[in-house]
Amino acid sequence: MDYQVSTTRTDLEGMIVDESTEPKALPFSLLDEITGSFSQYHEIGRGGFAVVHRGILGTGTVAVKKLSNAYIHETEFQREVECLMSVRHKNIVRFLGYCTDTQGSMQRYKNKYVMADVQQRLLCFEYVPKGSLHDYITDASCGLPWRKRYPIIKGVCEGLNYLHMNRVIHLDLKPANILMDDSMEPKIADFGLSRCFDEGQSLVIATKVAGTLGYLPPEFNSRAVTRHYDIYSLGVIIMEIMTGRKGYHAIEDVLDSWRNRLEESLEDTELEQIRVCANIGKECTKNNPVKRPRSVQHIIDRLNETERADESSLETMRLSMPTERGLLHVHQCKLQFPMFKPHKRISCPLRLTNNTNDLVAFRCFPKHSESFTDGLSKLQGIVLQDPLAPSLYGWKNSLQRTWKHSM
Repeated sequence: MDYQVSTTRTDLEGMIVDESTEPKALPFSLLDEITGSFSQYHEIGRGGFAVVHRGILGTGTVAVKKLSNAYIHETEFQREVECLMSVRHKNIVRFLGYCTDTQGSMQRYKNKYVMADVQQRLLCFEYVPKGSLHDYITDASCGLPWRKRYPIIKGVCEGLNYLHMNRVIHLDLKPANILMDDSMEPKIADFGLSRCFDEGQSLVIATKVAGTLGYLPPEFNSRAVTRHYDIYSLGVIIMEIMTGRKGYHAIEDVLDSWRNRLEESLEDTELEQIRVCANIGKECTKNNPVKRPRSVQHIIDRLNETERADESSLETMRLSMPTERGLLHVHQCKLQFPMFKPHKRISCPLRLTNNTNDLVAFRCFPKHSESFTDGLSKLQGIVLQDPLAPSLYGWKNSLQRTWKHSM
């Protein structure tokens, strides 16, 4: 009841500033006030069992999650609060407090008015302004560059690893439940289905397992809940961050989709990161839980190894870089031709420019050699300097080739 809870608006404002403050019980009247009586103008999200409202304070903003009456079962509510009370990490949405309030209300029942208990169950969190990860995942051909996607993958892994180290299994990990702050730091949210394990416990048999299809592992029908549930979901999310789509993706196709989007100077480094992440995503989504990575910490260790190798390679490159211009860097390109028609010859011009002082050798070859009967496999030669260029740079070589595509 309200009179049992003494937390004030000033207390809540102080909690936003002081991140060391423990979550507290909050009065319903305070949460009702800061959300404008849960006005639709304050609504920022809605799900099957809850509505999230923005709570406006003098020095900041919070998010207030109001659970629907259909959801309210005391055991489940206590379990969610228990999980939230025990976690604190930069990649997990910060829990500020909870509210359990019951008021009597006269309700009409069978042509009579009866006194009924109206329960209110609410959760209060830090306000994360940039929406969910779901809003930022697009096809690799557009959207966030790799240098922004990789830290998101790493952050989600670190947040999930913290949960597992504290014996919390999320059970509903998906992009819609990962919030993004102003710095695009991911924060895992929505612990409505989470389970807290006891010390030494690695498995629990659930009476029912909910979640989101596409992110649930194949073994969810067994109702044997383990950390492998979250690892499977993590793999789906990693591949979705990389490709914009759920489901299986061949690793070479993932690499091809990113190759021409990467900066030349970082291509080798970033392609290796992409390869490692794609392999991790593939391993996490194995049908057999035993064949998935044994822990999220193991995944983070692999990512850290890649980062250390990248740092070493960059340092080696820096030390070996000549002081005068003389090193030619050739960026591997993917050539896109007009739509081929089966068994028809097509002519395409290809113009290469040599902007160096040296002769440059080149060779073109198809990704699938059996798709071409002639022409492309023989496209190779030397690009000379351009005598018409105003300086030493610039030889151009213009070629015309005819290819016959077979299907």
